Amino acid sequence: MNDFKERLFKGIFTAAACVSILAVVVICVFLFAKGLPAIMEIGPAEFLGGKEWRPSNEIFGIFPMIIGSLYVTAGALLLGVPVAILTAVFLSRFCSERIYRIMKPAVNLMAGIPSVVYGFFGLVVIVPFIRDNIGGRGASVLAASVLLGIMILPTIIGVAESALKAVPESYYEGALALGATHERSVFTTVLPAAKSGIFAGIVLGVGRAVGETMAVMMVAGNQPVIPAKLTSGVRTLTTNIVLEMGYATDLHREALIATAVVLFIFILIINITFSIIKRRAKL
Repeated sequence: MNDFKERLFKGIFTAAACVSILAVVVICVFLFAKGLPAIMEIGPAEFLGGKEWRPSNEIFGIFPMIIGSLYVTAGALLLGVPVAILTAVFLSRFCSERIYRIMKPAVNLMAGIPSVVYGFFGLVVIVPFIRDNIGGRGASVLAASVLLGIMILPTIIGVAESALKAVPESYYEGALALGATHERSVFTTVLPAAKSGIFAGIVLGVGRAVGETMAVMMVAGNQPVIPAKLTSGVRTLTTNIVLEMGYATDLHREALIATAVVLFIFILIINITFSIIKRRAKL
């Protein structure tokens, strides 16, 4: 009877894993089957390197959107990662039990807030602040970076905190025994020991930043041009798809699916790059 139960649950788990893999394969097949013909028809150089996006004239260049996605993602990481890591360190090593009972649910609540709510906050708070105090129209690369930096916080904090708590306590106690202070023990012993887990959290944060659509669309300005400065408007790959897919037809629709292919490859390259960096760091 026990053998039967083990085989049954093994089959269920295997089937669930296969469904997940099959879903990814189906998505890949659909994207590449619909997107690659459009890229070949437009021309890979014109599609990837073109600086103009004018569907009415059948001009489909997504280079400004690629640059926009890079700028916004990089800005979100620069603003969000240091705050997230320091918050995780505070929650795991410095926070009192009383404060932890308040901060931890607050961080978890951030993860559950819908993207449109973040976007509305950015639209009524961040955009006017940038317009009144920094310059430009407000909706810009900077606004999108700040908003995404806030949105990736709960993802990175949650993973980084778990990684820090998983470090054996003997590492910390050994540093104290050698005469290190509490702060030095944490930052020179515990934090480096948890770098793999923290790195995984950063990768998840990058995925959240790259794939975010609704919030970015509300604060980025959505201009399909290469931004000249931080206060310039920008359009990302995801927002380009959402803005025009509702009315796109024929080659225009296929070009948007091809944009999704580029986005998929973009995320794949980022994950592979982070994996290589992580592997070299272990060596």
